[in-house]
Amino acid sequence: MGFFDKIKQGLSRTRQNMAISLNSMFATFTGENEEFFDELEETLILADAGVDCATESVELLRKVVKERGIRGGAEVKNALAEILREKLDIGDRALKLGTKPSVILVVGVNGVGKTTTIGKLSALLAAEGKKVLLCAGDTFRAAAAEQLGVWAERSKSDFVRHEEGSDPASVVFDSISAAKARGCDVVICDTAGRLHNKQNLMNELSKIRRVISRELPDADVETLLVLDATTGQNGLIQARQFQETAGLTGIVLTKLDGTAKGGIVFAIANEMKLPVKYIGVGEQIDDLMPFEVGGFVEALLQ
Repeated sequence: MGFFDKIKQGLSRTRQNMAISLNSMFATFTGENEEFFDELEETLILADAGVDCATESVELLRKVVKERGIRGGAEVKNALAEILREKLDIGDRALKLGTKPSVILVVGVNGVGKTTTIGKLSALLAAEGKKVLLCAGDTFRAAAAEQLGVWAERSKSDFVRHEEGSDPASVVFDSISAAKARGCDVVICDTAGRLHNKQNLMNELSKIRRVISRELPDADVETLLVLDATTGQNGLIQARQFQETAGLTGIVLTKLDGTAKGGIVFAIANEMKLPVKYIGVGEQIDDLMPFEVGGFVEALLQ
């Protein structure tokens, strides 16, 4: 199953939520109509695209409709798709992993699927021929290291862990040392579920970053925030806090298949100006996929 089919299936709840409203609006569109634009804005907001993104998108569409003299439903649908693609086309969605080793630091609060995301990402990178080492940097959550160890076995990745309750920064240090010695291409570091209102945990994250900078000063470092799509606008609060502390390079959005509000992708891209690099649309190991703007918008509006 290709990206389009998977994302279409994964977005089924969001599409069902939007389809009746959108299809009805497009079918009856005959030109500039304030009721149409008001309903479209409401539909986007209800899909969790965010008030700012919804308002800006509708204003742009109103302008395009007027400039192009659009009168048909198919034309206005294509114009909306064009605007939504531009909203999502932010930054470089490809991982920058040009050094050996490179580092991917994975952050996020408890329950968003960080460890599972790391496992799936390691499988993707291994399939590309990269030698991956998983670092069990979440030393506070019971069984976190064991869970990551299972993913290491499944993806045939190297694995470094310490005892539960150990200093996370020391695990990162040992993981980097091991990666250098073993000729690994990428180190993927799990981190504790750092609640954004727990300053001590955020300080620990800063300490980890200092270790990486000291031990691999010239390495490519990706800092990915994992967000659970089902939390909706609360994800934006998390993103703001982690951006301030961790210097994020991208977002991984999980559990899109479990929400009727997949429009959160637009809210994140619009407000945070950060690229969504991967999306999760299921439980299988191959259900984490590089994010494709065109395929996402097409699947959402079809």
